[in-house]
Amino acid sequence: MQKPESTDQYIDSFPADIQELLTQMRRAVQNAAPDAQEVISYGMPAYKQHSVLVYFAAQSKHIGFYPGAQAIVVFADELKHYKTSKGAIQLPFDKPLPLNLVARITQFRIGEDQQLFEARQAKKKGE
Repeated sequence: MQKPESTDQYIDSFPADIQELLTQMRRAVQNAAPDAQEVISYGMPAYKQHSVLVYFAAQSKHIGFYPGAQAIVVFADELKHYKTSKGAIQLPFDKPLPLNLVARITQFRIGEDQQLFEARQAKKKGE
């Protein structure tokens, strides 16, 4: 697949059943982070404020959701039924998407992003 220029183009490049799952992910993230900018980064949909909050992408048998390492640690109990790695969660195509969890992880990332931004701003003022 050629690198998409928009999330619409990314989603439209998949079969209808996968498009529906990707659209559900998109809505969950957008509702959780209404001020986030939707971009394409590393060839997949990403949502950023001061930095990228989360990414998601369709893989061969799952939707990959990429909130970063700390989110995986913080939500470990709720993620025990999913395959995870350092910064990724695999959401299988054959199970309903945990959209409430996706939203809460995205909101967690907003807080984390804001804290990092404020720390960088404080450091700049202190230099």
